[in-house]
Amino acid sequence: MPPLTEPVLEETSIPSLVARLTGDAREMAAAEIALAKAKVSDATQRYKAAAIFFGAAGVLALAGLIALLVGLILSLSTLIGPGLATLVVVGIVFVLAGVLAMVGRSRLTRKVAA
Repeated sequence: MPPLTEPVLEETSIPSLVARLTGDAREMAAAEIALAKAKVSDATQRYKAAAIFFGAAGVLALAGLIALLVGLILSLSTLIGPGLATLVVVGIVFVLAGVLAMVGRSRLTRKVAA
């Protein structure tokens, strides 16, 4: 095992050390900013892909709901006629939509208990 020797310290002036420190701090800040940008970009891409899939799922769910309502109208039309069946189904859907809208509005205007 070779003998341990003291490291040779270069004689540098304080202004040059401060300049080196400033340069290193700038490089570190630039690297941190680049890392933050990369993280944000990655998160944005993941959320964008998720939003696209949620949008497609919503469109398909809406198409399924419309098909279900049309089937309900066709089934009821054999019993009460097509016009009245349409009126009944659309009326029930509008009542349900109104109830959901009132529940949503009440959650927006909920008062905090004192």
